[in-house]
Amino acid sequence: MSGVRASGALAMREVRRLGRQPLRIVVAIATPAMMWLFIASGFSNSIRPDTLGSDAGSLTLYLLPGMASLVVLFNAIFASISLIEDRHEGFLQAVLVSPAPRWSMAVGKLLGGGALGVAQAIILLALSPLVGATVTAGGVLSAFVALACLSLGITGLGLAAAWKIDSASGFHGVMNLVFMPMWLLSGAIFPVEGASGWLRALAIANPLGWCQRAVAAGLDGRVDTLALLLSGVFAATGVALVLLVMVVAGRGGPREASSVGD
Repeated sequence: MSGVRASGALAMREVRRLGRQPLRIVVAIATPAMMWLFIASGFSNSIRPDTLGSDAGSLTLYLLPGMASLVVLFNAIFASISLIEDRHEGFLQAVLVSPAPRWSMAVGKLLGGGALGVAQAIILLALSPLVGATVTAGGVLSAFVALACLSLGITGLGLAAAWKIDSASGFHGVMNLVFMPMWLLSGAIFPVEGASGWLRALAIANPLGWCQRAVAAGLDGRVDTLALLLSGVFAATGVALVLLVMVVAGRGGPREASSVGD
């Protein structure tokens, strides 16, 4: 089997797996949607639009890119945990000894998880015209590209971590220690422009903030070229990292890799 066909088969397997787990779709979309509803409706009178530090005309619109990125983040977490489940069920070992090149496994998992994250985030972003977003062709395309970069980058990071971790509980530790703080510091809930210097420096260095800024610009009908370029760098980093860990450094197989969860 060629590497391309193997990658496609593994990516489609991720899609079919999601279809068999409808609760996963509900959790990935409903949780950010509920947070969006509660925060936007509960704090709309407490936060003035001019304090948001962006072009968003309301708190509801300001929060939307962050909620879309949370959908992508949840899907990246699910995709990463599925890698651990594949290992425990023996599927991963079967793929490793198959004639398919090892890179096809990394690419298939990355494309499957990344595509699902973008598709579900688009469902939430489709509501943007209802909350005052400016819809332009360039803005829509820019938001889509930024979401794709975000999904590839964060899914790549998650898969690389899951390759080294042998238990779902161990991966949850990584999620709480790394991924959720990254999301909180991306400007998803509060603007970082008025934060203290050290916190603003962390936010500026946070790649999720780059993608968030590009998506927010897209919802404003603009194209933030710098944010898009930085988002592309994040996506390339995620792809390179997962290939490095799963193909180059992991030639001995996942069992031989160091296991945090053991």
